[in-house]
Amino acid sequence: MSGTSLDGIDAVIADFSDNGSNLLCSHYQPYPKSVRQKLQKICSKAASIQELAEMDTLLGKLYVESALAVLKKGSFGGEDILAIGNHGQTICHSPEQPNPYTLQIGDPNLIAELTGIPVVADFRRRDIAVGGQGAPLVPAFHQAIFSSSTENRAIINIGGIANITYLPCSKAEEIVGFDCGPGNTLMDFWIETHSGKTFDHNGNWARSGKVNQALLKRLLADPFFALSPPKSTGTDYFSPQWLQNRLDELGLQISNEDVQATLTELTAQTISTAAGKLSSENLNLYICGGGAQNDYLMERIRQLSGSPTETTESLSVSPDWVEAMAFAWLARQTINGLPGNLPEVTGASHPVILGGIYKP
Repeated sequence: MSGTSLDGIDAVIADFSDNGSNLLCSHYQPYPKSVRQKLQKICSKAASIQELAEMDTLLGKLYVESALAVLKKGSFGGEDILAIGNHGQTICHSPEQPNPYTLQIGDPNLIAELTGIPVVADFRRRDIAVGGQGAPLVPAFHQAIFSSSTENRAIINIGGIANITYLPCSKAEEIVGFDCGPGNTLMDFWIETHSGKTFDHNGNWARSGKVNQALLKRLLADPFFALSPPKSTGTDYFSPQWLQNRLDELGLQISNEDVQATLTELTAQTISTAAGKLSSENLNLYICGGGAQNDYLMERIRQLSGSPTETTESLSVSPDWVEAMAFAWLARQTINGLPGNLPEVTGASHPVILGGIYKP
């Protein structure tokens, strides 16, 4: 899994043979700075078709490196692995267009050839083909792994984009899942632009600033936040230009740390507001993704939501590896000829088997 934060590649070896989940090994491979910069250029639609095609090949090679590294770390051979689930790097995602689209790159042909292991990839477009948003896809995994018969749970992944899955304890209620809005993407962009750091460690820089209420109001006025689910979005929508346009419209002098504090508050408020619409009682929030390591963001979500808020570590799954495990699980669904989408979440007309299988 390489997510919308553009930080690197999460690789896991997971076993679901007992219908539970068992994380056997994990490995993180950061993107080289040059790769991150090229990906940012591609995602901002400033790159050529040639640059996009070259990155597709380069990412395929980097995914191979990650797969071989996690195999070596866990002392596994290729013969031990049923399949590789490869999400790929999201470049653009716009399911509401007249011709809806989503694009994840990282050539699965290379991965299959160089690892000798079948690869499942291109998960999202099959859901879009039947009228869905193509996202979020992780709620089906959340349902399989995190459901409870005693408490209502919201599983919240805070990557570049934040998404939420509502898992009601009552079988009479439907599962709900959708993208809340920007997670880390704008915070990461702002701190990298103004300090050279790739993320705000523990939210310390945001904590040093003060929320600018005029800017926050302008950001929250975006119509995406008022949409009813199913809905999904991407970093090509909540982009640096999206932020700059609103700063320009406001025409105020705002300190860099105050902008960071405001962006953190935007993420915290949109997540808390989304959670507040799910259940009026007995709702517990479980956070995963990179945002789970942002202490200040976690504090603000806890304060704004008023709900017990922990990471998925309390459910015995490290918040760092939930997304990668989800795509291992989705690959297993595909290999077994089982659907991987939840139509009530994505808006698809019916369940479908996701992705294509690339055999070595």
